[in-house]
Amino acid sequence: MGLIKAAVKAAGSTLHDQWKEYIKCDDLGQDILMKKVSTPNGVITKDSAIQVSPGQIAVIFQNGEILDATAEDGIYTFDQSTSPSFFAGQFKDVFKEMWTRFVYNGAPNKEQAVFYLNAKEIMDNKFGTPAPIPFQDWSHPIPNQMTGGTTPLRVEVKCFGKYTFKISDPALFMSQVAGTADEFRKDSLTEQMRSEVIGAFQNVLNELGNSNHKTPVLELPSSTDEIKKAMDEKVFDQPIRDRGLSIVGFVVESVTLDEESNKKIDNYELSSNGYMQQGTLTGAYANAVQDAANNPNGAMNGFMGIGMMNMASGGMMGGAVTSANQNTQSQVNNNPQNGGKNKFCSNCGSPVNGAFCSNCGNKIE
Repeated sequence: MGLIKAAVKAAGSTLHDQWKEYIKCDDLGQDILMKKVSTPNGVITKDSAIQVSPGQIAVIFQNGEILDATAEDGIYTFDQSTSPSFFAGQFKDVFKEMWTRFVYNGAPNKEQAVFYLNAKEIMDNKFGTPAPIPFQDWSHPIPNQMTGGTTPLRVEVKCFGKYTFKISDPALFMSQVAGTADEFRKDSLTEQMRSEVIGAFQNVLNELGNSNHKTPVLELPSSTDEIKKAMDEKVFDQPIRDRGLSIVGFVVESVTLDEESNKKIDNYELSSNGYMQQGTLTGAYANAVQDAANNPNGAMNGFMGIGMMNMASGGMMGGAVTSANQNTQSQVNNNPQNGGKNKFCSNCGSPVNGAFCSNCGNKIE
């Protein structure tokens, strides 16, 4: 029993009328993954025509066993007197194995049917991480004083995107997922696949964040090739493959950092002497300088402390702190309350160098 491909001209000739039955399946679209088509009495008679359209796989069953199958579009004549003849197209090796070993448990007896499987790439499947995922961001390394090396900045990210998939092993898909259902739709496995895709993606993030890849967190949306390569090489999508399916395309559309991670990156600055999280430290210096300037009695003690802080940090605050230090120190030195040389008018407060104020004429005592 098997399929014999009919001449192309036969579809439009009088031979079309000679076929006992004409079996075909409408386009499966993006939502139907498998559909069963048979005759009213469940028997496909000799010389019946079976049409296989582009993007379809046709698998002929009888009593739970594979009779023939093809993934090549065309019109075929069903001939019960021959052995399986076609097993054609991209899945021919799979079909041959199916024919020798594949039997469904609980399949109805004495039934013939054509199961049409969707061979197209199934598009527009969305995914998103329900909770932030840890990521080691090597684009913001932190010095490790114990080892002399650096460690990555730990951030938490939420990612959103889309993936595509297709049936890669019809036998495995039917045995593990679809069975002999009259119709199997994509939404029957959407939630399960989404969970497994997110799990695979989390493993990919761990891979991209290690010391071998060091992918910057903000470059994840443009790392489509690296994501797919890591997924394939490490077989992170094995549960999906075990159902006869495979991920074809994977796109990260957006990466969002949680509030704490945003603060970490905002506080991170590049120093001329190395990398460190400096936002908080910079703020501490600025506050110390301001406090010292506002406290004349303790100003010098304050600046001594700032100098010690700068020495302890290896001078990493550099010129910025030095400049602020010098400017405020100048103000302190010129303040008469601290023994400076400048004098100020008691009437208008303007600085004076002589016996009279050049602004209001007031005599300086």
